Amino acid sequence: MLKTVRVLLPLLTLSVGSVAIADTHTTTDPRINAVLTDLGKVRQIDSVALSPDGKHLVWVVDTNGKPAMMLADADGKNARSIGLATKPGACSETTPTWAPDSRHLAFLSNCDSTLNGVGGKQADIYVLDTQGSDKPARLSHLSGYVNALRWSPDGKTLAFLYVEGATRRASALAAAKPLTGEIGVEGIEVQRVATLAAAGGNAQQVTPADSYVYEFSWAPDSQRIAYVAAPAPGDNNWWIAQLYVQPAQAGASRTTVVDPNTVSGPLHGLQIALPRWSPDGSRIAFIGGLMSDQGSTGGDIYSVSAQGGAPVNMTSGIKVTPAWFTWSSPQSMLVDQVSSGKIQLAEYSVQGDQAQQQRVLYTVAGFTGDGSALLALSFSSDYRYVAFDESSYEAAPEVHAGPVGTDAPPAVTSINASLKPSWGKAESVEWTNDGHHVQGWLIYPANYDPHKHYPMIVSIHGGPSAAQVPYWPQVGYTAVPFSTLGYFVFQTNPRGSYGEGEAFVQANRKDFGYGDLRDTLAGVDAVEKMVPVDDHRLGLTGWSYGGFMSMFAPTQTQRFRAVVAGAGIANWQSYYGQNLIDQWMIPFFGASVYDDPAVYAKSSAINFIKNVKTPTLIVVGERDAECPAPQSFEYWHALRALGVPTSLVVYPNEGHHFYNPVNQRDVLQRALNWFEKYLPPSA
Repeated sequence: MLKTVRVLLPLLTLSVGSVAIADTHTTTDPRINAVLTDLGKVRQIDSVALSPDGKHLVWVVDTNGKPAMMLADADGKNARSIGLATKPGACSETTPTWAPDSRHLAFLSNCDSTLNGVGGKQADIYVLDTQGSDKPARLSHLSGYVNALRWSPDGKTLAFLYVEGATRRASALAAAKPLTGEIGVEGIEVQRVATLAAAGGNAQQVTPADSYVYEFSWAPDSQRIAYVAAPAPGDNNWWIAQLYVQPAQAGASRTTVVDPNTVSGPLHGLQIALPRWSPDGSRIAFIGGLMSDQGSTGGDIYSVSAQGGAPVNMTSGIKVTPAWFTWSSPQSMLVDQVSSGKIQLAEYSVQGDQAQQQRVLYTVAGFTGDGSALLALSFSSDYRYVAFDESSYEAAPEVHAGPVGTDAPPAVTSINASLKPSWGKAESVEWTNDGHHVQGWLIYPANYDPHKHYPMIVSIHGGPSAAQVPYWPQVGYTAVPFSTLGYFVFQTNPRGSYGEGEAFVQANRKDFGYGDLRDTLAGVDAVEKMVPVDDHRLGLTGWSYGGFMSMFAPTQTQRFRAVVAGAGIANWQSYYGQNLIDQWMIPFFGASVYDDPAVYAKSSAINFIKNVKTPTLIVVGERDAECPAPQSFEYWHALRALGVPTSLVVYPNEGHHFYNPVNQRDVLQRALNWFEKYLPPSA
């Protein structure tokens, strides 16, 4: 569950609060403008792909708001622009995918297309012969949303996820469609697996028309696919998705391999992701666990026969969280996992239905990925070389590539090398609470003076099944820039987070806002013993689940003196009937709100609202499907009635994730202003 601008309504000034829709006339401290300007200089890396022979590297880098492709040797040398884009920002080219021959490169491009209903130009599939002509060949003429492009192992076919006639991005994070017509019946869009011959021709949709597909993978024989799917609508039903296998042909019958809703054992009622065929095609491994967002993957690694049967937990009891993996041989896996707020690449041996960690190859205090999935890596076919992009609190995004060994591979690009952090140093903080090992990241104020006392802003991540990992911030809502203005920033990974094992992830089931708040407050106590934090100048913020915590915590403690709540949840009971993803709640609350309203009431801030004294800024997207705007209105309305200083800002046409750059800038600017007003860096 896990982000301005034309003014649509005038700013309404009230006695103790205000509501606005994207008012652009925000008063700005010049230092805030400088922070936002610096963050806007970052060029994001969207995709990284290493050729199967390990000799060439392609990446996609954002240029003036549009991604474009670069091709280079594996060490980053001899880089050149490829594709159809004739000038930066003219169009977008994404999702580069190498054929097994390490020569042909497929990708998506909208450089030669017309407008579509998704909000931009139509993306189509192209193939470039990297050893031949510089002119890519166009293979498709699609009409809809397309992503997750993949070659079959024999190199004869391309498969991809496709929403024919799409009007929006296929993501619960995107702005929801206007709720008009017969709800739940009209206008439902279904994402399916489609295939296209590498020689070109007509695309064929191969999975059933009534089944929404989230992820898929090719079998080693190039004849079958495994995929995770659920009945439409897709935004809502990922939490009840099943694992299927079928021939990669239109109209083929499919086999249900795993249904978490009916299996017995630890997977019952949980979520599944990342299906991966064993090298001999006899079994499928996947990640299963308690997950709050499709795409935010974490859990244990399970295995099941490709014919179906009882899934087996291969990694039961481990104290880390696998987020991505690949079979490196019939007897081994390479696993990218979260361990106490850091990322590890580990090698696991596979014997029967058990996977045992043999060694950690390297640990990174940063965020890594190749753009295809959370923490995904791009390997050569012999698994001797790896590539990914990485950012951290110390270094802006760069492409890294090199041999798989005991050290993380170095950066092979200098795309953002001129950028230096304007915030202070960061360090990991670990503590114990209620018998749990807990971790968080503490960022010092810029120009830190140990003889001064500083305010501190506590930030709680979304999810709750996720983890705070070091990263270079972008323009948009993030807590790191507060450090630049003179605050300590403390980003916590309380129970419910990835990084300490599946039991830790499940430790806040039916307990939202209680154990995780105790973990966070214990972390604040630990930090205050380390550094000169002024306990009377503590702030709290977060987005999504962090937005809920920012609303709920002030009902339980008066310790925080200012709050910024992004896309929060004030009332779990009313939320159940308002959001478009209600299926996610049952694994966490144990039952629907109609069967057990008390467990929802227990964690609803609105039921304890008279305890709130803390000035609170509330921000939300107008068309947020995950944390609908009425939740923010409900909380704001209550604070206003109680005389608590508050302001509500609603951003037009935005969903749970903000895509408009002006809105991304505005929301961070408002938060910085709010904390400067109620939590001044200088006491």
